Amino acid sequence: MTIYRGGCHCGRISFSVSGEIDKLLACNCSLCSKRGGLLWFVGREQLTLDSPKADELPTYRFNTRRVAHHFCDVCGCSPFSEAPGSGGKEMAAVNARCLEGVDLGAYEVTHYDGRNH
Repeated sequence: MTIYRGGCHCGRISFSVSGEIDKLLACNCSLCSKRGGLLWFVGREQLTLDSPKADELPTYRFNTRRVAHHFCDVCGCSPFSEAPGSGGKEMAAVNARCLEGVDLGAYEVTHYDGRNH
């Protein structure tokens, strides 16, 4: 299993995430289309925050308010989000653009029509 390191631009938010990237998701909802993330979905237990704690991060919620979109209030990057997944399992959507040393062109990208769902 691979351990990836990631975080925001200024380094205030840093984390590691374990697993194997199989594919990435590009969503066109009103938020994702503006911030341009490529999402890798993992179980929340696979994501370890080095700094700060999740409950200390600025968070934006909209629409159903189920998804906690975390961001850095210094540099503005949005490195990951958290939400309950199917069956109630806690999930994280990691912005693969915020991972160190990952060749994003090497992965299949699935396009999701979040704007119309």
